[in-house]
Amino acid sequence: MSWQVDYAHSEVTFSVKHMMISTVRGRFDKFNVNVDFNEQEPTRSSVEVQIDAASINTKEERRDGHLKSADFLDVEHHPYITFKSKRVEKIDDHRGQVIGDLTIRGISKEVALDVTYGGQLKNPWGATMAAFSATAKINRTDWDLTWNQTLETGGILVGNDINVNIELELVKQPEAVMA
Repeated sequence: MSWQVDYAHSEVTFSVKHMMISTVRGRFDKFNVNVDFNEQEPTRSSVEVQIDAASINTKEERRDGHLKSADFLDVEHHPYITFKSKRVEKIDDHRGQVIGDLTIRGISKEVALDVTYGGQLKNPWGATMAAFSATAKINRTDWDLTWNQTLETGGILVGNDINVNIELELVKQPEAVMA
C-alpha cells in the first residue's frame, strides 16, 4: 500500500547554539519525501528526502542569507540537502532507527535518525493517517560547514552540534483496482 506525505502537517526543523548560551531554531520550507512504509515488516521500509537548501528560514533575513552563502550551505552550487535510507532497524513497536546517507554540500555521511512511530488512525474524512517523528544530532563540521567566529570572552559564535527534527504525517493511498 502506498503512502503520501501530508505536507501541511509535516516539517523539517533544526536548532543550534548561538554564542554558546542561546538556541536558534530554523526550518526548511520546501522539501520532498518519498516513503515506502511497510506496515507488516517495518525493517523493509525506506525513505528519501530532498530539501531545497535555499528554503532555509530562521526568521532573520540577514542570517538566512549568510546560511545560504558559501560560508555555510552554498546553495548556488549545492541546491539540495538529501537523505537516502540504507536500512531500518526496529527497536520496539513504536521506536526504531533509520540509517542512511545525509548529503550536504556534496559530502555524504552516514547518519542514524531516531524514529518514533506515533501510530495510525482514520481522519474525519475516512483516510488512514500515520505519524512519525525523527531526530538526530549531527556535527556540522563533518560536512565542511566550518565558518565560525571566536568570541571575546572565549567560545564560538555558532555551535557545531545541529539538532535535526522531522515530523511526518502520512496518508494511506487506496490500492489501484486491477481491471
